[in-house]
Order: sequence, then structure tokens, then C-alpha cells
Amino acid sequence: MTTQANTIVLITGGSRGLGRSAALHLARRGVDVILTYKGNQAEAQNAVREIQALGRRAVALQLDVGNSKTFAAFAATVKTALADTWQRGNFDYLINNAGIGYHAAFAETTEEQFDDLYNVHLKGTFFLTQKLLPLIKDGGRIVNLSSGLTRFTLPGISAYAAMKGGVEVLTRYMAKELGPRGIAVNTLAPGAIETDFSGGMVRDNAQMNAMIAGQTALGRVGLPDDIGGAMAALLDEGNRWVNAQRIEVSGGIHI
Repeated sequence: MTTQANTIVLITGGSRGLGRSAALHLARRGVDVILTYKGNQAEAQNAVREIQALGRRAVALQLDVGNSKTFAAFAATVKTALADTWQRGNFDYLINNAGIGYHAAFAETTEEQFDDLYNVHLKGTFFLTQKLLPLIKDGGRIVNLSSGLTRFTLPGISAYAAMKGGVEVLTRYMAKELGPRGIAVNTLAPGAIETDFSGGMVRDNAQMNAMIAGQTALGRVGLPDDIGGAMAALLDEGNRWVNAQRIEVSGGIHI
């Protein structure tokens, strides 16, 4: 494990679930954290205190990743936080993690649900990264979150998976166009994870949990730390030559 002192990561949706796990794993590796939250400030501040207890600096900033009109103002807030807390004008790593999920059959998915997923996962990832580019250090790294559902199918998640497919293509284009700045961009694709995502569908539905475990080579459903640890490892200096890749972290589901 490489210690990464004087390094800052910005994690969208970093106050809970996979983002929070990644923040804590990175803090243990010596990385400071800017995390975003949508509405639960108390939860975000709890995450900040956990990071600070590990000896790292952390700031929580409010952001609705589904509202691109706020991104310019958010970038200005990040710039101020960097100056106030770190006396720096840039940060090193960006993890586009924030997400929402709907479970609806293709024939029953509403246009509103489709638009919500598009705004958060694809449009949000595209334009938030664009607005933050001036603040990302040359030689930095970007990780975009996708899903195992772009490789295999599970009925009821077609719109979500389609957005994540778009994120995977976008990742390769980002890697190509940001290469001259030395910025590596990769996709991390989790399998089914026990979180409150999509109403806790995997965590709380014992039948679904058992079904997924039975289809996974390692014989269980994933946990947040399985993904948080993988995000941190991907940003380790030992992986600096990994670029434009889709890395699935699913325990070997559907192989």
C-alpha cells in the first residue's frame, strides 16, 4: 500500500454507501477528502469526523449531481474550499460516484425516471467533470462508477444500465482527450452490493440476495468495503499506468 501524502480526492456522494467507504479507505492511505452530499448534512458531517479521526483533512459540500445548472457555482465553492483548507488551487483525484436507481420493467419505465437517471449518471458525470477540469491537477486521476449490469442483464434495470453504458464509453473519450494533461480515466463497475441503493433491494430482499450469491463465484453478495477498497487501490500510485479501462469488481458474477 502506497502512502499518498498531500493528496486530495473529491468524491461525489461521499457521505454514504460506496462513496463513504472509498473516502475512509483513501484516508487510511493518507489522502485528504472533499465529499459531496445531496441533502443529509448531518450524515456528511459524520463522515467528515470519521475521516478526521484517521488524521486526514476533510470537507463536505452540498451538491445535486442531477442539476447541472449548479455545477459552475459548485466548482467555485470547491476552489474556495481548496484555498481555505489546503492553501492549494487544485485537487488530485475525482471519483464520480453519486447515483440513484429505479427498479422498473422496460415497458413500465417512465420518461421522468429515465430523465432522472440520465441527469445524474450520464449528464452529471459529463458536465460536472467538465466544470471541475480547471481544478484537477495535471497527472491526476478520474474514476467513473459504472455497473456490472452493462455486461450482464437483470430485468427491471434497463434505463440505469443504459446510462452506465454511456459512462463507460465516455470514460474512454475522457482518457483520450485528457491524456495530454497526464490525467488517467478509468471505469470501476461494481456488481450487486448490500447498500440502501435502489431502496436496499439487494441488502433487504433475502431471496434476491441469495439468488445473486448463488450466481457469484465467491459465493456472496458484495459489501461496500469491497468496492471502497477497490476504488482506493485503483488510485494507488502502483496503478498509475492503468488508463481507459473498465474494471469490474463483482466477485465473479455470471462467469
